[in-house]
This record gives sequence, structure tokens and C-alpha cells, in this order.
Amino acid sequence: MKKYIKYLAVVVLLIATGGCKKDLDLQNKSAYTYDTYFTSDAAINQTVIASYATLLHSGLWAREWYYIFDLLGYDAKNAQPLQGDLLALAQYNFAPNQPQLESMWSSLYRLIMRSNVVINRAQAWTPANATEQANQKQYIAEAKFLRAYAYFNLVNLYGRVPLRKAYNPLPTPEEINLPRAAVADVWAFIEQDLKDAQADLPISYAAANFGRATRGAAVALLGKSYLYEKKWGDAVTELSKLTQAPYNYSLAPVYNDLFDDPNQNNSSSNPETIFQVMNQVWTDWGIGNQYAPFGGQETWGGKASHSARAQEYGFNDWNNVFITTTAVKAFTYTNPQTNGVYVDPRAAYTFYGDAASGGQTQYCQQCSTGPIAFPYATAGYKYLKYEYYNKVASYGGPQSGINGQVIRYADVLLMLAEAYIQQGNTGSQPLALINQVRSRPSVNAPLYISLGNQNQAMTILMRERQLELTGEQSRYFDLIRWGIARQTINSERQIEDGTQPFQDKNVLLPIPLSEKNANPNVGKDVGNGWN
Repeated sequence: MKKYIKYLAVVVLLIATGGCKKDLDLQNKSAYTYDTYFTSDAAINQTVIASYATLLHSGLWAREWYYIFDLLGYDAKNAQPLQGDLLALAQYNFAPNQPQLESMWSSLYRLIMRSNVVINRAQAWTPANATEQANQKQYIAEAKFLRAYAYFNLVNLYGRVPLRKAYNPLPTPEEINLPRAAVADVWAFIEQDLKDAQADLPISYAAANFGRATRGAAVALLGKSYLYEKKWGDAVTELSKLTQAPYNYSLAPVYNDLFDDPNQNNSSSNPETIFQVMNQVWTDWGIGNQYAPFGGQETWGGKASHSARAQEYGFNDWNNVFITTTAVKAFTYTNPQTNGVYVDPRAAYTFYGDAASGGQTQYCQQCSTGPIAFPYATAGYKYLKYEYYNKVASYGGPQSGINGQVIRYADVLLMLAEAYIQQGNTGSQPLALINQVRSRPSVNAPLYISLGNQNQAMTILMRERQLELTGEQSRYFDLIRWGIARQTINSERQIEDGTQPFQDKNVLLPIPLSEKNANPNVGKDVGNGWN
């Protein structure tokens, strides 16, 4: 025993004094590290693409995003198949552990994290030539646009949130557990990111890169930010840029081309899109596993890029929601020229319904069997927007390639009109902008002769945004920022289902329970278990 103790003492002494010269920590020479991977144009570009991919993660555009904001904004209401946690959204009885809202928070911060990695690693990379130098600036600008988009949603939905900036090179524990920043600081950060992005984003891309953020997208989001901050003059200045050279945006002649896959993937056939989430991808991605939107992104779903909305909203498929009767009735209003009852033509591009409502009364126009009458008597009002029923009687799977519109030119024109009106200008400038949206060739609605006083002009503007953007996850944000969410949603719900579910606390979403549990600085800052 003494002999073994003697040998053990020698070994300990050798280790303690460095007597054992051989390093037993073996390094895998073929493995990538944070320092060795991001050293080429291709690697940085892949990281940028991975940041865009987050837009299709849980809580965002592949699935939950449309449910969250169509239901909360009362553009949609639940049909009988809608159950469980999604039903809680429809009924406004969700809690801080609501799965879709927790997923959305996580994915928005994942988008921020990946954008931060792009910015940090691209800045550390040494480009080999002038082309790579230009690409370096573009990659950083794209990441700043995506980071600004994530913070835009976070600050509007939650108010004060942790402001996680670019890391050097990785976040410290203190940076991971940041407290909530002031709302003004988050807005200032968004503004600066978008100003930086504008400087280095291109006006357009070659076809292979269609769908990446352009300079126009950064201008539009900055103008939208100013509008939400009530910086009306800045909003006018910024949004006006998009109506003139070097930008050449215009309204798509056919409204439904914005929501139908053959016409979404190039700027010549769809001049209205400013930024969209690409479900028809510009890379080598395919559908992958068709059920990837249900949590399989980047795991069992593979490189999947599609949305489940066509299947889930489809009246002849999963049939999870109705378009609300309130939304349908908004399309019938007083003709601004004759003062008679008028049904807006955009109804026929937005929902299936009966002839009196203006909804589309036939589907399957391109089927071999010919058009089929929509069964309104038994089906009720159902969404047409983002659907495939012009081509098939039943879609058959949750793998829609129809892109998600994030910002389009009609939205910009209406935001610009609003910025004028909010300053008391109800004259020719906002009038022309609203009429431009109404005069789209496939719509050709009667033009307004006058907007009236400021209150009347805002009423017209609000309705115009509702009609133009129904089912595009815009109305919830509009009602919140206008300060009329509770009165509007409760009055509509009282008429339609006899409830008044919107409470004062619902002006902001609850800080997710998972964030409160993980970040003590956020957890101790949340009052009343909500926000």
C-alpha cells in the first residue's frame, strides 16, 4: 500500500509542477469554432440566411403569427376545430405561459441573437477584394434591418424589453440577464439600426436573391417606426422617399396577385411588395417536412420554408377560423360620391361569402371541373386571402408556398396619408394617397372628393386600412397604437358573441413566464404577474 501511495504522490507532484509535458486535451482539427468558421464570404452569407430563417420559426410567420394577430385584432374568430391554447387567444383569456406568445418572444430574440452574430463576425472578417467589402457592408445592413424588425415588434407588443446589442464576441452573463430598457431607448436603437441599414442596403437584388431586405424596406420600417412613435413630420419625410426615385414601387394591378404564389417572386410582376417573408425561397431550400411549421424548424423539418395558413384557415381543409362578421360588414359602407350603400370590391379578394356581402361566391375557378359554388349557407364567411382555392378544391397539406406580406406599398401610402392627417392636413396630399389605393385597377372604388375635418379624415383612413389590410396582421397593431383597442374590440365582440374580453392590461402582452424564470432582472420587474 505504501508503494502505491508513493507512486500516487509522484503523479500528483508531476501534475502540480507541470512535470507532465504532454497536453491531454485533444483538439478536433476539423471542427469549426466561433473564431474559425466565420472567415469567408460564403460563411457570413450563410449566417445571414440563417437569420432570415428565424422568421419561419415557432411563433412567427410559418404558423403562429397569423393566429396571434388575426385573433387578437378580431380579423378572425375561432371555428369549432380550434381548440386549446389557440382558443385562449381567441377568447382573450391567455396567461403569461401562453405557448404561442412564449414562442414568439423566443423567436424574436433568436432573430436578434443571430443578427448580432452576423454583425460581430462580419465586422471581424477581412474581405479579400472590393466585391467582398461591398458584401460585408450589405450583410451587416441586412442584420441591422432584421434586428430592428424584431425590436419593432417587441417594443410595440411588450413595451420595455431587454435591449441586447451586438456582442464582443459572445454575450456575458450580465448581457444575457439584462433588465428591461426604457421604451424610448428601444425606439432610438431601432431608428439607428434602420438609418445604418439604409446606407448599405441595395435598391434591389438579382433574381437569385429576391426577398432579401432592400433599402426600401429599411426606409419603410423607419417611416413606420416614426408613425408609431407619433413623430408625424419624420414619418412624412421618410415614407415620402418611397414615392419617388430611385424607388419604383407601385400598386399591383390585380389585388390578389399579392397573395397568390405565381406572382410573388419577382419585382416586375409584383411591384408592390417592399418586404415579405419568403415561403417560396431564393436558395436551394424546398418544402422539406410539410409539418415543419408545427415546431420542426431546423430539426426534423429540415430546411423547410413554407406556411401552414392555407391549410389551417381553409374552409375545405382544417377549417380552424372564420373571418369575423365585423370584418365582413366593414366592406359595406356609404358611397363617398352618391351617399348610397356601397360594397367595396376588395371583399371579393378577401373572403368567401354571399353575394350581398360582396364576398367571392365561387371557388376552384381553375379546376378541371370548373367553378364550384361556395357553400355559404353551411360554411359561413371564410378567408380567401392567402388561399389556393382558385386552383384546387381541397389543398391537402400544410405546406403553402404563398409568401407573407410584411410591408407593401399600399400600406406605405396609407401610413403616409395618416401622418399628414395626424398633423391636421386633410387636404390634397392625404386625399390623393387614399384615392391612389382605392383606384387600383382591380378595385377601382369610388374616389373621395374630400376627407372633411381631421376626425372625419381619420375615420376614413382607419376604415381604408381595415379594408386594404384585413387578414394581414395589421389591425391589432393599429388599434393599439390609436388607443382604441378596448372600446373597438369589446363593442364588436358584444355584438357578435356577447362578450367583452379585452381588459386594460391587454394593451400590452404579458411578459412570458419562461423569460421571468430565466432572467431574474426581468422577473422582479414584472408587476401583477403580467407586464
